[in-house]
Amino acid sequence: MNKEETNKKPKKISFAKTREGKEEFETTLLDLARVTHVRAGGKQLRFRAVVVTGNKMGKVGVGVASGLDVAQALEKATFQAKKNLIEIPIIEDTIPHEVYAKFGPAKVLLRPQRKGRGLVAGGTVRVICNLAGIKNISSKLLGRTGNKLNNARATINALTKLRITKSEDLKS
Repeated sequence: MNKEETNKKPKKISFAKTREGKEEFETTLLDLARVTHVRAGGKQLRFRAVVVTGNKMGKVGVGVASGLDVAQALEKATFQAKKNLIEIPIIEDTIPHEVYAKFGPAKVLLRPQRKGRGLVAGGTVRVICNLAGIKNISSKLLGRTGNKLNNARATINALTKLRITKSEDLKS
């Protein structure tokens, strides 16, 4: 290794290529957990990361991965989130209609709001809607679970159910 290679800063994993016309994605760590697996040789410690990524223009995804250390888990989860991107129809900074979804014990209700109302959502739903680019929405977590992963997947399920009708398409 020469001096140039040792003095270089480590590269950040960036998917921002706006000059070439591709979209810029922002990622947020939702949950980081230590998980153990009991095997014949003893307990094996790993880290599980839940990452949300979005471009604030209608694309968002959730990724979950585990690794031997935190950095590896984050990198794998970010890759999974990019792979699982969904596109959301956004009309006038809100969603087209009310939607309900369930994932395991997590239940979420999303309602469109008028302009200026803001992002009335808590925790997981707020992070996902913010990264998706939804500015005016009201949500309620109806399930009794506080599990961020299940709540995130329920929110993604709700957002995949959104459809635009022809009358709504003519308004915007």
